[in-house]
Amino acid sequence: MSKFAKYLDRQLLVMLFLGFSSGLPLALSASTLEAWFTMAGRSYVQIGLLSLVGLPYTLKFLWAPFLDRFGYTSFGLRRTWMIVTQVVLVCVLFAMSFGDPAFNPMYLAALALCITIFSATQDVAIDAYRAEVLSVEERGLGVAMFVTAYRAALLIASGLALIMADHMGWAMVYRIMSGLMMVGVFTTLFITEPPHPEVRLKGVQSLFIDPVKNILTRDKAFWIIALVVLYKFGDAFIAKMTTPFLLRELQFTLTEVGTVNKVGGLIAMLIGLFVGGALMTRLSLYRALLLFGFAQAFSNLMFLWLAYMGHQMYAMVMTLMIEQFCGGLGMAAYLSLLMSLCDSRYTAFQFAVFSALSALPREILGPVSGYLVQHVGWIPYFTVTFIASFPGLLCLWMLRDRVNKHRKYGEPTLVDTLEAS
Repeated sequence: MSKFAKYLDRQLLVMLFLGFSSGLPLALSASTLEAWFTMAGRSYVQIGLLSLVGLPYTLKFLWAPFLDRFGYTSFGLRRTWMIVTQVVLVCVLFAMSFGDPAFNPMYLAALALCITIFSATQDVAIDAYRAEVLSVEERGLGVAMFVTAYRAALLIASGLALIMADHMGWAMVYRIMSGLMMVGVFTTLFITEPPHPEVRLKGVQSLFIDPVKNILTRDKAFWIIALVVLYKFGDAFIAKMTTPFLLRELQFTLTEVGTVNKVGGLIAMLIGLFVGGALMTRLSLYRALLLFGFAQAFSNLMFLWLAYMGHQMYAMVMTLMIEQFCGGLGMAAYLSLLMSLCDSRYTAFQFAVFSALSALPREILGPVSGYLVQHVGWIPYFTVTFIASFPGLLCLWMLRDRVNKHRKYGEPTLVDTLEAS
């Protein structure tokens, strides 16, 4: 199969449509809705409180086990939850078009909470489906196509939605977005359900205890969890202070930072995803994680060079493009790792747990990064972010014998090799 033909594989194309369906609701319950409340003259306190409706995205692992156990048998376990959540999202987005934050803000806030609950549940089902349906050699490209469509949906639901609202009003925007969610519905109707192993229900034990025990009793469980938490640690560390560094320290304008960091950086990251996915059809998972991990680490050093160069546009462009490209490489391998770590009996719950663990650095590094910059300066800070990239690579090295066995479709999975020890 040629490289181009790989992108036309049916399962990979499905990832495009599912990525779009997964990404569309996020901004419509967050930044776009906040813009609507702002234009309606609501207070900053009310606008700030809207962020609370996003909690289900963080807490989705609490109900993820139910997605591994209950579903309409003839339609399929994953497809049942996907179609239910997508139909509800279509209806709720349409219902939001009849609201107005100037008169009934609680109505819109309640519907936004419904969106985040069902959107988070859709994400759990789609993540599990993606992990189960993609062959090992397809995972890198599958991640690239999924994330590309996810980001495109975010742009449509945020940037394009604001432009549309300026010309046709908020009600029409949410009706159009409701129609676009039908992409997910039609996709789910035409895809096939992956096979699932039979698991006997044992109450709470089978829902929560067994999948957690499955993770904790694997060979080198500590190193597995540490790898999930630390592999993108340096990448997340430097991202926390990139914008303040560019705006305050180097005095670039908002337009310059927005254009290069947000737009150009997104393009560079997506290119990195596709390049990483293509390379992973030839590399073992271990080698991809290792090479891309080193690329992520050394890309952080570009900020040391940028700090030395100062306010130079070409230096900023080179730094951000390289850093985002290397981050895309790492993301392709990292998400493939998370899929590989999921036992097929508990895919939905375990992927949700691993995703929550992977988000820990983003949650805890804000105060730490600000303190470092304030007290030691930018050069030591960037040096620390470089060093912080290596504990994850150490964890990977400790798992090298296990991860390196996970090569091609049809061979033992990473979970098999860990449990067999």
